[in-house]
Amino acid sequence: MNKKLVSLAVGSLMTSSAFANTLSNPQIGVVLDGYYQDGERNNSERSEGFGLGHTELNMSANIDDKFFGSLTTVIESHGDETELLLEEAFIETLALPYGLNVRAGRFLSDFGYLNNQHMHTDSFAERPVAYRTFLGSHYYDDGVRASIVLPTDMYIKLGVEALSGGKMSSVEDGTTVGVYMANLKLGNDFSDSSSWQFGLSYLRNENGKVSEFEDDHSHDSDHDHDHSHAAAITGSNLYGADFVWKWAPDGNYKYSNLTLAAEYMLLDGVVGSEYKDNANSPDNLSAYYVSGVYRFNPSWSAGVRYGEAESYSGSPAHFHAMNDTEMDLMVAWDASHFGTIRAQYSRVENQESHKGSETDNVFTLQYTMTFGAHGAHAF
Repeated sequence: MNKKLVSLAVGSLMTSSAFANTLSNPQIGVVLDGYYQDGERNNSERSEGFGLGHTELNMSANIDDKFFGSLTTVIESHGDETELLLEEAFIETLALPYGLNVRAGRFLSDFGYLNNQHMHTDSFAERPVAYRTFLGSHYYDDGVRASIVLPTDMYIKLGVEALSGGKMSSVEDGTTVGVYMANLKLGNDFSDSSSWQFGLSYLRNENGKVSEFEDDHSHDSDHDHDHSHAAAITGSNLYGADFVWKWAPDGNYKYSNLTLAAEYMLLDGVVGSEYKDNANSPDNLSAYYVSGVYRFNPSWSAGVRYGEAESYSGSPAHFHAMNDTEMDLMVAWDASHFGTIRAQYSRVENQESHKGSETDNVFTLQYTMTFGAHGAHAF
């Protein structure tokens, strides 16, 4: 018998077997996130004391040669309360032509740089105050996404989303499709050792404009410390710009690397036209952060981050401007690629126009451990 034909036949059987195993045996992974925290941050998902953070159970697999499926559930504890959340449950196309991709179900929105990444991949204990104020820390929703990667030397990706918008709504009975998002991502290499990515995002929130207020509607300090998965402040339009630069000697990230990142967000259309005559009502609000993380050997990294977010408290007749600023310092030890212990210090300053300024020092000790399947991290 022809040896080449035998070799081809065996290879074909092995490929078919591997493909069948992928279809019948989903990739299953668990992320354990535990912490102790002294102090609290505004609009935070982590409360003071011992707690479970963003603990995940995820499953994913190719459904067939045309579709991929993924499911992510999250367990969080806040004092005596334990929450089980369905963060992602979607299908995604695998075989559309011309670099097209369609995702449908519940998924993390592609707005900005951090939002589409799972929390355990972050370099800090919590998302920046900009995300916690305008996106509920990480914005996931039910809907559909279409994206395309252009066949160019430079990385160019265009995406659009249509989402239900429940987590971004400021009204009780809003439109069925409440959020539309569009974004552009560009990226390339400066050299063998460094690369960059730049993004622009726009989110239209049909239900984001505040049209009426209850007597107790406010974003005061007591409310801010209650955990929430919805945006603290909403508006009609949210604009975002982000830039990331990464450096590693000869492109080898294993031993040392540096990541610099910055994002800016602008929110407008916060209140309806009936409140525009009030000189104190906010016309637009902004937020940003800048961060740097340096891995100086395979096991140790350190980082610094500074961020600000504008918001408000009160009612149409008594608006009070607020501004949250945070300075974060962290050091992390990676026992391996699958386990991290992190210590973080945050100096939090909350300024409210009629109350002055309040400063808090927050210390967080956190572990993040992963076992089972562990997908590659985003850029």
